[in-house]
Amino acid sequence: MEVCYQLPVLPLDRPVPKHVLSRRGAISFSSSSSLFGAPDPRQLSQRRGAISYDSSDQTALYIRMLGDVRVRSQVGFEPERRSSHPYLCIDFRTLHTRLSCASASASSEPERRVHRLLSFQRYLHSSRLLRGVPQQIPVHILDEDYTGQARCMLEKVGNWNFDIFLFDRLTNGNGLITLTFHLLNQYGLVELFQLDMVRLWRFLVMVQEDYHSENPYHNAVHAADVTQAMYCYLQEPMLAKSLTSYDILLGLIAAATHDLGHPGVNQPFLIKTDHYLATLYRNTSVLENHHWKSAVGLLRETGLFSHLPPEDSLSLERELGSLILATDISRQNDYLSRFRMHLDQDNLCLSNASHRHFILQMALKCADICNPCRPWELSKQWSEKVTEEFFQQGDIEKKHKLEVSPLCDRDANSVGNIQIGFMTYVAEPLFAEWARFSDTRLSQTMLGHMGLNKASWGGLQQEQTSVSEEAEPSTASAGTEDAAAAAAARKQGSTATAAGGTRSKEIPQGNRES
Repeated sequence: MEVCYQLPVLPLDRPVPKHVLSRRGAISFSSSSSLFGAPDPRQLSQRRGAISYDSSDQTALYIRMLGDVRVRSQVGFEPERRSSHPYLCIDFRTLHTRLSCASASASSEPERRVHRLLSFQRYLHSSRLLRGVPQQIPVHILDEDYTGQARCMLEKVGNWNFDIFLFDRLTNGNGLITLTFHLLNQYGLVELFQLDMVRLWRFLVMVQEDYHSENPYHNAVHAADVTQAMYCYLQEPMLAKSLTSYDILLGLIAAATHDLGHPGVNQPFLIKTDHYLATLYRNTSVLENHHWKSAVGLLRETGLFSHLPPEDSLSLERELGSLILATDISRQNDYLSRFRMHLDQDNLCLSNASHRHFILQMALKCADICNPCRPWELSKQWSEKVTEEFFQQGDIEKKHKLEVSPLCDRDANSVGNIQIGFMTYVAEPLFAEWARFSDTRLSQTMLGHMGLNKASWGGLQQEQTSVSEEAEPSTASAGTEDAAAAAAARKQGSTATAAGGTRSKEIPQGNRES
């Protein structure tokens, strides 16, 4: 016997019944199995969230697991613990909020969860696009929803100085949705691939919402920034004349979803706390696998590519995973060595599908860590945000008596020394090779910005060291040789750091990992 529950359309001013909070979309299940329990092995096929799956399909089982987590979070179930570590009872979505807002009222939490569950439903009620308008409508009607300033910015979306922070404010926090939809439409991909606009818009809304806004860095604004950078690379002559429409569609979706569901902590943290994601992916590319499978889950939940032949949609999901997995920074040297070998042998042939895919991987890697290559006003903001996310992880590790991860101790590190090290050993080697592949004005601009930014951080480091030295009382330590020697050592160290920060033209060969 099959029982089907359909999410009702609720007025905005009415309270949400509890039974609605435990369901998302249409959920069909057999009366012989439990909603939260394991599937009945006697049944060959099960359904959850209108997604059919076989018990041997690991991707589908993962999507089902995500559904269980979403439902349990709505009805008050505590996530299952895979070990006794106290961190595992903390919800990623409220991780940093609990640390920074410990005095906030607990009554606001249910409202935030209801907001996430019903956000697209409220959009259906309020949007001028979807209220009483036939489904077959011209794409350009969406332009009416843009504010004037946001539309002006979109006209220059290919400019490397594009201010994604301003754009996100102008779109009321919907920068990722607006930007990605605009780029897909600008390339004509909506019409070419016959994408249903309602499904596409719903997919983008869910993607943006599945980024954790509490993260200082890995949030929807970062995803929008990476998508804009990816567009700039796709416009480069070497790629623009070679990539197919399918390559472009894949690249833009991968950029928008490459950090989907990022918890705000790194892979070593997940491993040492025995988190279920680390167990699920056997401590290998844990975050990247999570981002990929989360993206696949949203694609299937919205049915964005359900009109394509099954083999085509499965191929797209696999290639999407290949792009997202390439952003694993621990495999940086593997990709860089392969890229350098192709360039040394001059054997890249972009008429070859596998070579084009490899270049898409390298483009996404560049877009993911391009912050040091932006103008100083933008780069500095990103540097401060990513460092704060590191430090927040360190605070969590201290709170739970864990070993503090490298670069995550706010008492032992600064924004400047972290950024100088990152540019020296990670960013400069990658972008030097990208400039060999695509020697254009954009590539030289990126290298130029990175050199200036590195020098700026070096100068700030030197200023901060000088100020701290001047603040030390000179009378108390003037008569001790140990204090004089320590001051000289500090001065010598700061001078070396500043000098290293200004040698922007000396690009190392990238034989170390960040």
